[in-house]
Amino acid sequence: MQTRHPLIIANNFHPPTIEALDAIYDTVHLWTLNEDQKRATLASLEGRCIAAASASWATDPLLYTLDSLELISCFGVGVDGIDFAATKRCNIKVTNTPSVLDDAVADIAIGLIIACARRFVAADAFVREGKWPKGPLPLGKSLAGKTLGIAGLGRIGQEVADRAKGFKLNIAYHNRKPKDCDYAYFQTLNELAHASDIVVNVLPGGPATFKLFDASFFESLGAEGIFINVGRGQSVDEAALVTALQDKRIAAAGLDVYAQEPSVPAELVAMDNVVLLPHIGSATGETRAAMGNLVKANLASYFEDRTLVSEFFAD
Repeated sequence: MQTRHPLIIANNFHPPTIEALDAIYDTVHLWTLNEDQKRATLASLEGRCIAAASASWATDPLLYTLDSLELISCFGVGVDGIDFAATKRCNIKVTNTPSVLDDAVADIAIGLIIACARRFVAADAFVREGKWPKGPLPLGKSLAGKTLGIAGLGRIGQEVADRAKGFKLNIAYHNRKPKDCDYAYFQTLNELAHASDIVVNVLPGGPATFKLFDASFFESLGAEGIFINVGRGQSVDEAALVTALQDKRIAAAGLDVYAQEPSVPAELVAMDNVVLLPHIGSATGETRAAMGNLVKANLASYFEDRTLVSEFFAD
């Protein structure tokens, strides 16, 4: 009978994927153990266990104490939960699940753009609360001919752009470097904001983007501007966003991510020009299954011949 490889599962990131991994490997559910049990278990796995599976947005730092660990296979595309100083020091490879969630996240971005511009959530409440017979809902904004600024024209950003063109939006973007495309490029976020009617953030998380969307950005976006965030909540100075909305320095915001999830500032909850989603960018059955399949594929490939399907290389 073939020996099952030991595999650490750091956290409860996606139960169906974990169930599938349990069927293939000799798994340890690290998140179910207390601190002493974790340390004892990791000590017992030393020299035998070379791989772990984890959420990409968070992991257990005790993983880095396992000297024999060679791979962390992450579920998710944003890997800001991984300590790359530690993985580099310990020579641990990291994989994530890119591409398979691009469509789902781009769909959410477009949905938030439409919901904010046409005031869908406020309009729904307007009908449900019996206000329609008393007079019409205040007018929304048309999308055709407006400029959509995309902060981060990577795979997801390009999918957003492809969809946005169907709504007759003009496309502009900001990256660290310009890309070979026909869209207008802006070197700074504030320049992008000044040129755009709507800005969508699809930048990755991490120190380089921490509170990058600040008061000066919202001032540049202007009183008619709409801000959409499907990237990372930590990229936004939430206090500055709240102030910009309260003082009508921007018109509206559509958010799928927040700085301290699942906590959402009460000020944002109270405003009817803000559309709030509970971080559901990749939350379709098809997408989560595809993400899980990629986690499994990376592990299988590494155990077979030490190759990887989607290795993540930190800058």
